[in-house]
Amino acid sequence: MSGFGFPADRLPDEALLSGLSEGDPEIAVAFVRRFQHRIFGVAMAVTGDPQLAEDIAQQTFERAWRHAQMYDSRRGSVTTWLTTIAHNLAIDAVRARRAQPVAPEDLEALLGAVTESPEQWALADEASAQLRAAVARLPREQARALVMAGIYGMTAQQIADLENIPLGTAKTRIRAAMAKLRTTLASPNRGHHVR
Repeated sequence: MSGFGFPADRLPDEALLSGLSEGDPEIAVAFVRRFQHRIFGVAMAVTGDPQLAEDIAQQTFERAWRHAQMYDSRRGSVTTWLTTIAHNLAIDAVRARRAQPVAPEDLEALLGAVTESPEQWALADEASAQLRAAVARLPREQARALVMAGIYGMTAQQIADLENIPLGTAKTRIRAAMAKLRTTLASPNRGHHVR
């Protein structure tokens, strides 16, 4: 029984986060159990490495514990806050591990991870669903350039070299993808196709 008068696993997300910052061990266990699959799913979708995904999930919960008082419900749900932390940690880990450009066959799997993988159910809020849908509707070469630049932090020159295209073409693909995403996500009719 939690300090709130009923089992910790039945508390709302915000109450669990509040209890986590107070150091209540029962609440900490309930908090981790509630979010562990989502957090691991996000980390796994980005890294593709189960061991690294476990490490990232642990780091996510440690960061949530240390920074619980900074959570602001006006900026999103606890789930969104946690999955953002996990996603950022996973991207940082992937960037740190990758000294060489990604192989084209691996990039296809990453595009799937961004648009239709465990991240789809792990980041089930409306904004991330709209972003996934917008990326999925981009022409494949633009989506590849966007993912290489945005997730892997590759420069336009690195993308051009990897894709065997002129530098100007790589820059155009990145710019076009970003413009289409901005237009799609800013549009009140977000469900329409990207051209």
